[in-house]
Amino acid sequence: MSAIVYVPLDERPCNAGYPVQIAAATDLHMISPPSELLGNKKQPADTTKLCSWLIEHASTADRLILSIDMIVYGGIVPSRLHSWSFEQCAERLRTIAECKRINPQLRVYAFNLIMRAPAYSSSEEEPDYYAEYGAELARNGWLQDKLQRDGWTEEERAESESIAQRLPQEVRDEFIGRRQTNASVNRLSIDLVRDGVIDFLIIPLDDNAKYGYTSQEQRKLLQIIERERLMNRVHMYPGADEIGCTLFSRVFCELKEYRPEVFIRHASTNGPFILPKYEDRSLGESLKSHLTAAGAFICDGSAEADVVLMVNSPPIGAHEMAETDSEYEKRHSSYFSEVGLREFVGAIRAYSDKGKLIALADVATCNGGDESLMNLVSDSGLLPHLSAYAGWNTSGNTLGTVIAHAIVESYYRRSDLQPIEGREHQSKLFYWSRLIEDWGYQAVVRTDIVKNNLEALGGSYFHISHIQDAVIDLINDKLKLFLARNAADLHPERMRIRDIQLPWNRMFEVSFTLEADSITQK
Repeated sequence: MSAIVYVPLDERPCNAGYPVQIAAATDLHMISPPSELLGNKKQPADTTKLCSWLIEHASTADRLILSIDMIVYGGIVPSRLHSWSFEQCAERLRTIAECKRINPQLRVYAFNLIMRAPAYSSSEEEPDYYAEYGAELARNGWLQDKLQRDGWTEEERAESESIAQRLPQEVRDEFIGRRQTNASVNRLSIDLVRDGVIDFLIIPLDDNAKYGYTSQEQRKLLQIIERERLMNRVHMYPGADEIGCTLFSRVFCELKEYRPEVFIRHASTNGPFILPKYEDRSLGESLKSHLTAAGAFICDGSAEADVVLMVNSPPIGAHEMAETDSEYEKRHSSYFSEVGLREFVGAIRAYSDKGKLIALADVATCNGGDESLMNLVSDSGLLPHLSAYAGWNTSGNTLGTVIAHAIVESYYRRSDLQPIEGREHQSKLFYWSRLIEDWGYQAVVRTDIVKNNLEALGGSYFHISHIQDAVIDLINDKLKLFLARNAADLHPERMRIRDIQLPWNRMFEVSFTLEADSITQK
């Protein structure tokens, strides 16, 4: 049995848990660091202890999947806060070369984010000064990139001068200095690919847009990648928290010598051409990147496909794209005229009747599943006909998660394979968990509690530590009600949601353990 070591981007379930859960639905063995080594939001991991753990376990592994942000900075949020010099960061990065020296047969699959610059003022996951100057910092990067690429209008020139007057020089210098250090780490990571230390590298574009700091740094890195002829070994596209799943899928396909063929079907005719919120390119191009990085191939028709990927694509993008907590009737009018949900759901049934494996990428809305679609899927009795689902956070987060799960599941549908005890049940647990969290919690329960309960309890979206027990009780009750109303075909009476927690003491994400009696489903 192949041994895979996995070092996640941070301690949240999407990073530390999802890849491990997908791996549990295979016959591969994957290990990851204990939670006490992974830090806690702004508190970085102990990189010295973590690197020691990594060297020990990689010495006998076949494959290593690791977050460079974790071993260098101590996690995704610490990568935006640190004051390390490039030399200190480079020293930690040398841990990968040490793993390879000890175990020359080890193949390394790494990822390292381009540091984001969100277009709003909040210090929730950024430096303290971002609460006051975040929007100006992000806009400054947008304008500088726009100037280099396309020039300014007179209005943009005046705006840049106004920002320069409001933005303290020490804030600008601190922010840009960290970006330069992190960019140097990315360049060094590419050098490690060139030198054969890293076998495959993904550089995700975290929370980016058409213009900005990320766009500038992306172009510089692409020039290096192309010059060094590394385009087949270094991929760069929008994403972040789903990359662990993507790289596990790639490793799985390589170990199994499996090249899955995926057919894509959109809910919206405009879907492939829409530029999703928080991303810099069309949905169609991002789909290519996610599937290729995961080890799959886009086929021309559904008949030969191993996976039919149903993409609930948005009819409009950027800032007009709907959020799950916005009222349905206030969505952009294109959601009511340029999305064919009835036909889309009918296609799910038709593909299921043909025996196809169906995965649903629910990316029409940001930060949770699309209730209008999922209610229709449930009312049509089609939840048991899906094999994989995701609908969380950004388009990239959803795509990477559902594609990885679908690829793994499609492999075990092959008729020449012997069943593996417990594997199918683990796969269904992950699918059901995604329905419960991405649709049930993010789109329904979270919105309900934030609008109707938090204020009365004396809390707010990012401040619930003092009322966490009460909020968790509410989540538990409302998730049970959600399952009873929406998932009767999945036998929710046999499911048990245990150990509900709220990572980082906020409403944004939830973690839980799902237990279920073994159920025979179609």
